[in-house]
Amino acid sequence: MKSPRIQSPACLLLIALLAAQPALASDKDPAVWLQRMGAAVQSTNYEGTVLRIRGGKVEALKVAHTVSDGVIREKVVAQDGNGLEIIRNGNEVHCILPDRKTVLVEEWDDQSTLFSTLPSSDIRFGAEYDVGYVREDRVAGRKTMMIAIRPHDDYRYGHRIWLDIETGFPLQTQLIAGDGTAIEQVKFAEITLNAEIHASALAPSYVTDSFQWFDRPTRHESRSVETNWVSDSLPKGFQAVSLHEEQMPGNDEFVTHILYSDGLANVSVFIADTVAESVQGPSRVAGSNSFSVVSDGHSITAVGEVPAVTVEQIARSMRLR
Repeated sequence: MKSPRIQSPACLLLIALLAAQPALASDKDPAVWLQRMGAAVQSTNYEGTVLRIRGGKVEALKVAHTVSDGVIREKVVAQDGNGLEIIRNGNEVHCILPDRKTVLVEEWDDQSTLFSTLPSSDIRFGAEYDVGYVREDRVAGRKTMMIAIRPHDDYRYGHRIWLDIETGFPLQTQLIAGDGTAIEQVKFAEITLNAEIHASALAPSYVTDSFQWFDRPTRHESRSVETNWVSDSLPKGFQAVSLHEEQMPGNDEFVTHILYSDGLANVSVFIADTVAESVQGPSRVAGSNSFSVVSDGHSITAVGEVPAVTVEQIARSMRLR
């Protein structure tokens, strides 16, 4: 028997609306969701409260974020401690310390303040990582799709990402150690997506005319350089993606900066002509590890949000050709 044809205009409108949805909860293809996430991070306006957990410490932040014509405007306010405010307009950032009546002016080129370590389209899933759908869940009162990114070895961390089903926006992210524990976590406690955000929500809470202002010098130099430094034992999947020289703050010396990446994990290697005796060995801050050695009369430091074994192997493997 033939199915009856739908004649109701209301039903036809409903079908059209459903067809226009970018993805449904039943669509469990992780690649589709990660593509949606990338687009959402680049274009979504949002306002809410974020919990950032690092090293066992919980930090609450109020965030307002807009994107217009590719320009990011953002205000981040610490809810505890000294009341730090970060005001961003494009690449210029003002860090306001009200208790010290101080403003530090910096230049950032990251596209996201909270989500700088999310996977990009360059990540090679199936080579160094597996990615898979885990389950549907709820974060900040909204339905989410949980995606897990699992590394194949101990040279990189895993990730768990909770994506808003309606928009694809990441409402929660976790950096995962080899034993399955979360090293770092960013989670929205409450959020409003794609609503109008007034200019007042992005303005400083303080009149800073009488504050002391400091300009932090730009570290990156826009000049092409060559180097004879190479690693003879990079972990599988890592490759050099950029090379330049930087002048370190408060120092006239230039250092060589080589960035290695596997598409998700990044390791920066800094090579200085001056040997620093006090910085050799490992160091750690939350999920970020570093390791420093002396080789061929140079100080070499590798640092990144990767396991300690990764930065140590890369630092020790740097050689002059």
